[in-house]
Formats: sequence, structure tokens, C-alpha cells
Amino acid sequence: MNEATRIVGTGSVIPEQVVPNDAFLSKDFLDEKGQPYAHPNDVIIEKFQKITDIASRRYLKEDQVSSDIGAVAAQRAIEDAGWDPETIDLLIVGQNFGDIVFGTRHMDQMPSIASRVKEKLGISNPNTVAFDVLAGCPGWIQGVQIAHAYFSAGLAKRAVVVGCDALSRTVDKHDRDQMIFADGAGAACFERQQSDQGNGIIGMSSQTFTKEEAYYLKSNPSFNPELDQTERLIKMKGRKIYEFAIRHVPSAMKAALDNAGVDLKDVKKIFMHQANAKLDHAVGDRLYALYGMNADLDDVMPMSIHWLGNASVATVPTLLDMVIKENYEGHSIAKGDILLFASVGAGMNINAFVYEV
Repeated sequence: MNEATRIVGTGSVIPEQVVPNDAFLSKDFLDEKGQPYAHPNDVIIEKFQKITDIASRRYLKEDQVSSDIGAVAAQRAIEDAGWDPETIDLLIVGQNFGDIVFGTRHMDQMPSIASRVKEKLGISNPNTVAFDVLAGCPGWIQGVQIAHAYFSAGLAKRAVVVGCDALSRTVDKHDRDQMIFADGAGAACFERQQSDQGNGIIGMSSQTFTKEEAYYLKSNPSFNPELDQTERLIKMKGRKIYEFAIRHVPSAMKAALDNAGVDLKDVKKIFMHQANAKLDHAVGDRLYALYGMNADLDDVMPMSIHWLGNASVATVPTLLDMVIKENYEGHSIAKGDILLFASVGAGMNINAFVYEV
């Protein structure tokens, strides 16, 4: 019997509000200089969808905040695991902007979102330690790595790792990049256990690039100079991020596989952060090229970006939950499968872990 960090339950929340691309036809898109684009919005949107594959995204209801759906996703994962919530050692929440009440721009980060989720779950045990991870889109995977480190040190046995964000509340309504971002929440329960099944987490890698890359994603004012320039809204250097990701993410994924002693040919599924389809496919192609292999990404890499958009830390755990519970778009996992999880985002951070079911 092996000691393993194993996934024993998953849960997610797909917000009900569907926002199709044509909802942006009436937007006043401006460039970085505050000037309107030469092309009309229908041309901008058509090009956007061709690049990202995003046709729609999901937003929270007006009476919800990020911690609300984070708590629901956690509750569903806990119920799936069959746990008494009072027996949880760690409650880790990957998030980026705190709770933002609809119609405001105030990013409320105190108390932590993890503390708010714990309160919403009604957990009274003070030994259930709750804390946030702010690592950009890789926050959920970073939380998983932290939980595994606690387990390996003998400091915990049960952890719930949540990813929740409401990016729709922090976008610039004049920035065309707003069409990328979405809201959502996903969670997974991890347990350190003696197991005669798969070995759970068997390898990891993490990197942070902070020279010129540190501010590829940043909070800045609106492109509209007539709006409050003290507001801080999510901004990204899309071309820089794309070039960074295809240059560095494949090698980070390979580093996790090397750490696990696993060859890519043995990987059944790759759970990539859903950044945009062009980027994810380029990363996948380059990863396979490192092994001298041709990629069959449709078979190995489930995608949800086309209908859910980029919900940051929520994308990976949400996708995992759908594959496990719904045989999502024909994707399934079984005992003995090797899974590779990876993400890239603000910081710039990259991380990955390898999991044996």
C-alpha cells in the first residue's frame, strides 16, 4: 500500500447568465490610446472568436459574489467526497480579485475569500485552516501543490482546494479583451491516504518570471480617459502572453513529467487552463514536439473555453469535475490513467502537476 495524495471529490458552479458574443456589438471599444478602432464591432468580434474559440461566457447573477459560488463548489466537492466538513484540515482558495459587489469596482479581500467560504460552509473547527492563494490563473494548481506539501510534511490529511473568480466585475467596458473573461468556481477534495489504487500526485513543477514578464497582466485604468483613472481594471498584453506561454509552458509541463518519471506517451488527459483556444493548442503542439510526437489534442485535451470563456482559477477544477461526472464531450478517466494539469497566468506564473488515477 502506498501513501498517496488523492482526489476524492469534485464540485463546480457554472453561472447561469449566458453572455453570447453578440452582446458586445454595441460596446464602445477603444484602443490603448483611447481611440476607436477602424473596424466595426462585428469584425472585431468575428476575429476574436476565430482566435480564442470563445462564442459565449458565463457571468454571476447580480446578487452573487465570488465567495458565494466558491462555497457552493466546495460544498458539492465535500458532499461528493462524503466528508464531515469539520474533519477538513485545509481550505485553500485560489482567487485574484476578492468579492466585488455588482455595480461597484471595490475589490474586497479582507477577510480572505477562504475565510468567507469557510463561514458560508458553517465549519466551526478552528483547526480547519483557511487561506487564499493569489497566483493569477495558476492559483488553483498552486493551491493543490501547497496541500500536497502539507500532506508530505505530515501536517494535514484532508484539504479542499477551491478556485473562484468573477472577472466580469473587473473588466474595462471599453477594452475588447473583456470578451475573454468570465466567472465560475470549481473545487476538489484531496486526501492523504494509504491506497492500493493509483499513486495520486506523483510530480510537480512551478516557475515565476518577474523581469519584463511581471506586468503582462496588470490592473490599470480604463482606456476611456473620461472615466475615473484611479480605478484599477484587468489589463493584459495579449501578444506578449501568447509568446511567453508557447515559449515556456511546454518545458514546465515536461519538467513536471520528468519529476514524476512519466513519458508524455503515457498521459491520458491534459487539463490545461482555458486561456484561449489558439494559445492552448499551440502549447499542446509544442509539448508533443518536445517528445518528437504528433499531437492528437482533441483526444487528450478537453476544452470548455468555447462556451465558458476564461474564468481564471476556476477553469481547471471545473473542467475536471465535468469530465469526472459527465463524460464531458466524450472525455473520461479511469483507474490507472495518468493526468497532466497545467496553468499559466499573471505573475507570470506557470505550474503543473502529474496525477495517477
